Amino acid sequence: MRRLMRTGVPIVQCAIAAGLAWALATTVIGHPQPFFAPIAAVVSLGVSLGQRLRRSAELVVGVSVGIGVGDVLISVIGTGWWQIALVVALAMSTAVLLDSGVVIVLQAASSSVLVATLLPPATAGGLTRMIDAAVGGAVGLVVAALLPANPLAVAHRNGRVVLGALADALRGIAGAVARLDAGMASDVLAKARKSQDSVEEFRSALEAGREIARIAPIRWRRRGELERYESAATPIDRALRNTRVLARRALAALRDSEPVPRRLPGLLEELAGAVVLLRDELASGVDPQQARDAARAVAKGSTVELLGEGDFSMQVVVMQVRSIAVDLLQATGLSRTEAIAALPPLHPPERKS
Repeated sequence: MRRLMRTGVPIVQCAIAAGLAWALATTVIGHPQPFFAPIAAVVSLGVSLGQRLRRSAELVVGVSVGIGVGDVLISVIGTGWWQIALVVALAMSTAVLLDSGVVIVLQAASSSVLVATLLPPATAGGLTRMIDAAVGGAVGLVVAALLPANPLAVAHRNGRVVLGALADALRGIAGAVARLDAGMASDVLAKARKSQDSVEEFRSALEAGREIARIAPIRWRRRGELERYESAATPIDRALRNTRVLARRALAALRDSEPVPRRLPGLLEELAGAVVLLRDELASGVDPQQARDAARAVAKGSTVELLGEGDFSMQVVVMQVRSIAVDLLQATGLSRTEAIAALPPLHPPERKS
């Protein structure tokens, strides 16, 4: 039931688009059996969000090429195994010459097979079927614009996953250094290395949301909230990468029995708390002021004195805490210059003689 609820909007979109494409092709254009119109409508809605405009255009072109080549050749050479092979080769070659998109080539091949086997040319010519495919693709785009999904729903869901993984990694390392547990640090590092996939899914979700907000008038008001996520995406990615570096150096320090700076576990916990605040404030659509204040407090705590309490690997850990704090400050909307200004200097000011 949860899967059904998550896919409810796409199902409704496909159902309505298929019916409208058939109705338009039959009643307005006058095609008696516009088989390709509802097919093109459904497939255009099924292509990946975030690239729907381009993919839909590729789909229509690919279907049209496949149908055109198939209709022309099959009407001349007939149907058989070698005719099908020839039609597929020529349709795919034509599609490759037109564009390098994978969708165009695959749709040209599958459409030419369909024409050569199940729907050999009879009374309807290739131009009629190409028009049906164009009608279906256009209807699919219109339905996507008029009945859009919520562009923030997927962004919220994927953003929570990414920021949750970041917070868990920071908390895990805080616990490992507090307990001097190298095995725990190793487990945290292994989990953190798997987090990059969630970052890519997050970026794809933002791209999909951006496209919906662009083509769907009723979702235009969501652009501001999406822009907050988009501005935060790159700093969050950097924070995850820096956290993996932090986890590796923490593991090395624990294995080498290096001393742990007294305030380091607490700073890591505070950093994880700032990530949780950022996650919740982004999901609420408000300016992430609390997360900004929490990240700034961590930045101020990463002093040169803290750096001096550890050996090499622990010093790298402290430096990574500073880097992650800067990343989070940027994710809250500060510029890099403003974020770096929150860090205390690593060198004491020179005394005047």
